[in-house]
Amino acid sequence: GEWIRHKWSVKRGYLKIHLAVDIKKKRILSLIVTSEQVHDAKVLPKLVDDITIKQNKVVETAIMDGAYDNNKNFQFLSGINPAIKVRKNARIRKTNHYLRNKTVNMQKNNLQQWKDSVSYGQRWIAETVFSSIKRMFGEYVTAIRVENMIKEMILKASLYNWFQTITIK
Repeated sequence: GEWIRHKWSVKRGYLKIHLAVDIKKKRILSLIVTSEQVHDAKVLPKLVDDITIKQNKVVETAIMDGAYDNNKNFQFLSGINPAIKVRKNARIRKTNHYLRNKTVNMQKNNLQQWKDSVSYGQRWIAETVFSSIKRMFGEYVTAIRVENMIKEMILKASLYNWFQTITIK
């Protein structure tokens, strides 16, 4: 993103793909495409609502990296087990949601024990999905208009899910 703009004097930014992945089936459950200015933490409610409300599925645990660490997300995830790695400088505060304070306390005391208790190591599956999509279809889109770029990304994700259903005999 930033390097390309500097090197080639490109004025426009890049698009970000936000995914919710079923770690058991290794399938994409929800996908949202945003501009580079939209922070990951702001997209979480839309991803979860897409799964729980539109698809009528139950989300038991949400495993996410530190980009999703904020009070609003912990509050939103009430009823869902939040497995969010908090920032290094995170503190317990009265204004924090109790789940965030609990997570901060657990991670400060014994990070490895917290990772084991929430199966944080399973997050690699979502990273593998990103990597697989990039290997199959490349990191770039060929469309020029933003609407078509978004459609192309959704198509790539749909093809990835379809490929996951194919079994070789």
